[in-house]
Amino acid sequence: MTARNGQPDTGTERTDGPGPTADGAGGTSDTGTGTGTGPDAPPRTDTVASVVGQWRAVHPGLDTGPMEVIGRINRCAALLQQAEDAPLRRAGLSRAEFDLLGALRRTGHELTPGELARETFSSGAAVTKRLKRLTETGLVERRTDTRDRRVAHLRLTDAGRDLVDGILPEQLAYEKAVLSTLAAEGQEELSDLLAVLLNGLEGHLGGLRA
Repeated sequence: MTARNGQPDTGTERTDGPGPTADGAGGTSDTGTGTGTGPDAPPRTDTVASVVGQWRAVHPGLDTGPMEVIGRINRCAALLQQAEDAPLRRAGLSRAEFDLLGALRRTGHELTPGELARETFSSGAAVTKRLKRLTETGLVERRTDTRDRRVAHLRLTDAGRDLVDGILPEQLAYEKAVLSTLAAEGQEELSDLLAVLLNGLEGHLGGLRA
């Protein structure tokens, strides 16, 4: 999802299904309830709450707090990546591929594969794989450096630029609709909390690339 604090996307590929790794809690169950954050809080009835309840039955003394946060972040990310009605999916693009196209569009100039990897917080191997497909589909073109033929410079084709400019407003409108389950104040609070978490993770795990 487009970061509200301007941080680069991690370039995570979509998963094939909401299996054990999708919720970050060892598996999912279709039904179940969890507990809220206080005595008057309503019970949580999402899939992660069910998983947490199962773990509490197996290990009653286990602190499942981290699982409840990370599991829900992972589950939301997996569901958003899999959403068939998302404009990116309808256009045949993964989020990671669109992030590469977006980096070329928003910077406004050619980038090397290494620069693209840094812009999208991805590994060099992942960028190479994605660029191959984007080049084959005519959205990106490469130019060999005149002084060092080992260096490639990437830029959007006209078709690539038109695709980004056409799909970005549609994708943002889709994401706004997804977030409409939260009030504006809740969205701001969630954005701020995620920014704090992201800054902390980038400080400790900044070397990890997708």
